[in-house]
Amino acid sequence: MRSVRLWYKKSGLAIYTSHLDMNRCFTRAVRRARIPLWYTEGFNPHPYMTFLLPLPLGQTGLCEPIDLRIEGEITDEEIRARMNAALPEGLEIVAVTAPVQKANEIAAADYTITLTFASAGEAEGFAAGAAAVMESGELNAEKRSKRGVKTVNLCTLVRRFSCAAADCTVQIAATLAAGSTVNLNAELLVQALLSEFAAAAQFAVTRTALLCADLTAFS
Repeated sequence: MRSVRLWYKKSGLAIYTSHLDMNRCFTRAVRRARIPLWYTEGFNPHPYMTFLLPLPLGQTGLCEPIDLRIEGEITDEEIRARMNAALPEGLEIVAVTAPVQKANEIAAADYTITLTFASAGEAEGFAAGAAAVMESGELNAEKRSKRGVKTVNLCTLVRRFSCAAADCTVQIAATLAAGSTVNLNAELLVQALLSEFAAAAQFAVTRTALLCADLTAFS
């Protein structure tokens, strides 16, 4: 038995697939791909498959990790090829590696966020305002958790932030707290910024990388 880490891309219409349905989708794909999974022991054996940091609904992910335990002789490249043949459109295995770090070492994530406004003037005004707010160090919003709803200063959960306007769009690059202990959904940050300026825009969120506490790449 050995552990492998699948890195997958989630894009297109697949971004509207819930985490529960993603679990079902990958379980079925593994079976169709005939990947020799290791099963837990006990009264109710089940295959070991863990999503390390589930991606919020509606967001694109470029390199999302899933851990599997497998048995038998099968190469990483063969796992990748078989899985890609079994997965639906919008889901793609981009790499298969040996796990290096544990899931609890994930502490942050990189995002790119594209906002589209009705005019170039609105985009420029929002970009300047968002940069100023983040520089001030205070942006309060209601954040839901297992303990309920509380007001949080989102700036304390932002590790890096930059934004720039071009025509009617604003491009944000942000590194946000992520993981099982503290986590900031990029959508909450965007909604809080839009609310701060009573602005309206369509936006798309892409998670580009997972990071450790020192902001090096999680692997």
